[in-house]
Amino acid sequence: MEQYFTKNPTTKEEIYSFKWNAIDEEFNFSTSNSVFSKSAVDFGSMVMINTFVENESNFIGNILDLGCGYGPVGVILAKILDKVEITMVDINERAVKLAKINSEANKVASKLNVYQSNIFEGVNENFDRILTNPPIRAGKKTVYAFFDGSYEHLEVGGKLYVVIQKKQGANSAVDKLKSLFGNCETLYKKSGYFILCSERLG
Repeated sequence: MEQYFTKNPTTKEEIYSFKWNAIDEEFNFSTSNSVFSKSAVDFGSMVMINTFVENESNFIGNILDLGCGYGPVGVILAKILDKVEITMVDINERAVKLAKINSEANKVASKLNVYQSNIFEGVNENFDRILTNPPIRAGKKTVYAFFDGSYEHLEVGGKLYVVIQKKQGANSAVDKLKSLFGNCETLYKKSGYFILCSERLG
């Protein structure tokens, strides 16, 4: 079975569409096979979005949606937050194409920059915030590369938000983030889901 973190999906592209309500706004998303969570915005991403907005409702700056899939995190935040610029990257060409379609469909394309990148391979700038729902099935080495690269691409004072399930290694992720950043706060812990936040201090 082809995984959603495949660079060039070979399965036949079949477009699906659905409406989604989030934070008092309605969104229209197009998805396809060989992308993550094609039938609905996944629970973990919604928890991360809600947690971010609760903690950073007045945030101004630039955000990286790392491993964006078809774009729900970046698109929703672009609609909800006024003064943000959001970059969205994913290894999956099909996901990137859909993220661009969804940014246009939800009228937030002017606030979004979407392109293909294998983690940080094509990323040449730093960010104030990075949000990620890392591809657990790709293995711990890949997930930790998300964390390592995030540290390198955060401005001082910048923060990384991660959603991860307990059964997927949340506790070891906390240890990794503490060793990397020197800190890791658990902002949300419920139903097996954790939202972790680490700040780059220097």
